[in-house]
Amino acid sequence: MAKKSSELIRQEIAKLITNFELELAGKDLRKKVLALVPVFRNLKELGKSLIPKEMARAARDRILHYFLKYPLTVIGGDELLIVSGIQEWARRLRELRVQFGWHIINGITAKQMYDEGDFAYKGIDISLLVPENYILLAPVQDRDGAHRWNIANGIRRKGSSVRDKLLEFFRANVGKPVSGEELRYVANEKTEWARRTRELRTELGWPIATKNTGRPDLPVGIYVLHADRQSHEHDRNIPDSTRSEVLRRDRYACSECSWSHSEWNPSDPRFLELHHKKHHVKGGDNTENNLLTLCTKCHDALHRQKTK
Repeated sequence: MAKKSSELIRQEIAKLITNFELELAGKDLRKKVLALVPVFRNLKELGKSLIPKEMARAARDRILHYFLKYPLTVIGGDELLIVSGIQEWARRLRELRVQFGWHIINGITAKQMYDEGDFAYKGIDISLLVPENYILLAPVQDRDGAHRWNIANGIRRKGSSVRDKLLEFFRANVGKPVSGEELRYVANEKTEWARRTRELRTELGWPIATKNTGRPDLPVGIYVLHADRQSHEHDRNIPDSTRSEVLRRDRYACSECSWSHSEWNPSDPRFLELHHKKHHVKGGDNTENNLLTLCTKCHDALHRQKTK
C-alpha cells in the first residue's frame, strides 16, 4: 500500500479536529478521548512522513538522520518524539549512543563540561539547556563505541572513587576519543565527573586533551588520553587557561622539532606537553613566559640531559 503524503495526512488531521468540535461540546469524557485517538495516530504518522522512507525507514534511523542534519545543535526531546513517531524514542536514542557509537550528549552533561571549561560553542546558550536537550558532538560514527560502553558498564559498578573510575576508563581507551556522556556514565551520573577529569589533567599530569586544552582538531565535548603515562611531577599543576595560551602561542607544535598532532601515527605516538624553562622544583612558576611547548620525545630527551 502506497504511503500517504504529508499533505494528505495533514488534511485528515484537519478534518478530525473539525469533527472534534462536536464531541467537545458534549459531556461524555470517553467519547472525547476516543475521538482524539485517530488525531494522535495521524500526528505520529505526519511526523514520520517528514523524513522520506528512502532516507530513513525505522524510528532510530529517523532520529539519526535528524541529528546528522543538525550537528552541534540543541535538539529537544519533543522534536525526537515527532520525527521518530514513537513513544520509545529515548530507548532508540540510547541505542545510537551505546550500540552504534554516536557521540550524543544531553543538556546536563553539556553544562557539567562547560563548568570545567571543556565545552564552549558560541552557537549554544548553556544556561538554557535542560535534561531533555541533546547535542550530536560530531557527525562521525565511532565504531568502537559499543565496546567502550561495555567497559564503562563494568567500571561504574566498582566501589572505587569517581576519579579512579574515570582514570581506569581512560587507561582502557588510550588514544581513543570518548565523550562526556560516557565519562558521566562511568561516574554513575555523579556531577563531579567533569571536575575530577580536570584534576586528572591539571593536578595529576595525565595527558587528557580536549578542544580547549591542546587539541583544537577535536570535536567539542570529546576527550582523549594521549598516552598511559603521567607528565613529570614538576610539570603538573598548570591551569588549563595557561596551558591553552602557551599551546596557542607556540602554534600547537613542539618548539624544538616542530612536531604537531597532524603528524601523529601509531608508530610514533608522541604528543605535546609543557616544559618549565626554569624548573618548577627550583622556583619556576606556571606562567606563559616560563613555559614551553615540547613533544614528549624532545621533552624526555631534555630531562635526560638535565639528569646527566
